[in-house]
Amino acid sequence: MNAFDRVEARLERDYVGEVEIPVDKLYGVNSIRGYQNLTASSLTVAHYPEFRDAFAQCKWAAALANLDSGVLGAAQSEAIVLACKDMTEGNCDDSLIVDLLEGSGGTSTNMNFNEVIANRAQQLMGHPAGSYDIVHPNDHVNCSQSTNDVYPAALKIATYSMLGGLITQVELLAREFDRKAEQFADVLHLGRTCLQDAQPMRLGQKFSGYASLTHRLAAELVNVRDKLRTLPLGGTAIGTGFGAPAAYRASVYQHLGDITGVEYLAPANSFDAMQNMDVFSRVSGELRTCVASLAKIASDLTLLSSGPVGGLGEIRLPEAQAGSSIMPGKVNPVLPMAMIQMSFAIIGNDVAVAQAVQYGELEINHFEPVVSSRVFDSITLLTKGIAQFREKCVAGLTADVERNKAHLTQSMAVATALVPELGYASVSKLARQSVAEGRSLLAIMEESGVMTQAEALEAIEKASRPVFDA
Repeated sequence: MNAFDRVEARLERDYVGEVEIPVDKLYGVNSIRGYQNLTASSLTVAHYPEFRDAFAQCKWAAALANLDSGVLGAAQSEAIVLACKDMTEGNCDDSLIVDLLEGSGGTSTNMNFNEVIANRAQQLMGHPAGSYDIVHPNDHVNCSQSTNDVYPAALKIATYSMLGGLITQVELLAREFDRKAEQFADVLHLGRTCLQDAQPMRLGQKFSGYASLTHRLAAELVNVRDKLRTLPLGGTAIGTGFGAPAAYRASVYQHLGDITGVEYLAPANSFDAMQNMDVFSRVSGELRTCVASLAKIASDLTLLSSGPVGGLGEIRLPEAQAGSSIMPGKVNPVLPMAMIQMSFAIIGNDVAVAQAVQYGELEINHFEPVVSSRVFDSITLLTKGIAQFREKCVAGLTADVERNKAHLTQSMAVATALVPELGYASVSKLARQSVAEGRSLLAIMEESGVMTQAEALEAIEKASRPVFDA
């Protein structure tokens, strides 16, 4: 038995025909048509609470603005507001049945919300669901609105909300890298370029670079998040505002700010706001940049922890789980690998968003559902993935101090540090001898009486200190 195979049902009719609706559900005929025709993914419009709440908040603000404008009665407005509050508490989720990825340009989504809110409002006023004699989905819940301004507004509000949690996780990761930079401040480390030995440095300096990058990623997410505060509400179908009272727009933004605690703004140009979704190219681009940058760090950690015998082994990652079903004792860098894999998914999502933004046509963009689906997926993956990466990997990683020092002192990288003391020609001659004999440069210098190992280490220590203010 599926959701529609109920003995008790009410009937609703549209131009296609009559449908039966279970009496314990709040959706209507438009929701069922969207469900029947456009279900492709496994997620409904209720899957992301932030999106559900954003739609309810738009309808809530609209009901109050319509009351202010005199186009909605006090009893109707109050019932719609109470129904919207009920929805934000998750009490209507089982009636929000339309696919998040529906292909009707958002109309099925908007009508699903309109019908559920109308029917819940009817019940709150003591009337049966489906009668719509007091609160109608189109005439009252959707009053002064269209799908074309409400859907993108809800999408922006939901994205703004979801980015708050992501920004918090990025900032927490940045502070964790700060702690590691301080923890490893005195650990001598072999710097590498093109995977070849390069110059002496401190392991803490490497992690300070990771910290600086991650702080910057958080700051850029904050910047792009702020761009989401401009909404197209009040533009109705194409930006003219036709269908809404003159005072509606100012009122709806005032009420929306009171409801959400965020100051949302009307656009400078309503036609631009309806036609274009370039802000989501920017949002998705920052998500892509964030995950690509963190994947680079994850790749570094994978290399630095490689081994334990045949690799670099300069850092140790927390042992999260067994790494093989056949090789006993093998432990893999699963958390960095997960971050890298996540980057593939989010970069793919960004391509989908770019395509959707590009293919809007004339007065609106009707590919908003795929933008919702992909942006919400990227934010969710990043928020959860970064938290896991920080808590289970970065926070517990340690340095093998002696192995770091050995790799540096046995490498050709120390040659650069000795040039100021001995001159390029002398160091170059000794370096070629080191390569030819396969022996440590420091050992050859001490044997030759050029410099003791203690003096060489002092020169290396000096070379690995920054020559500029931190």
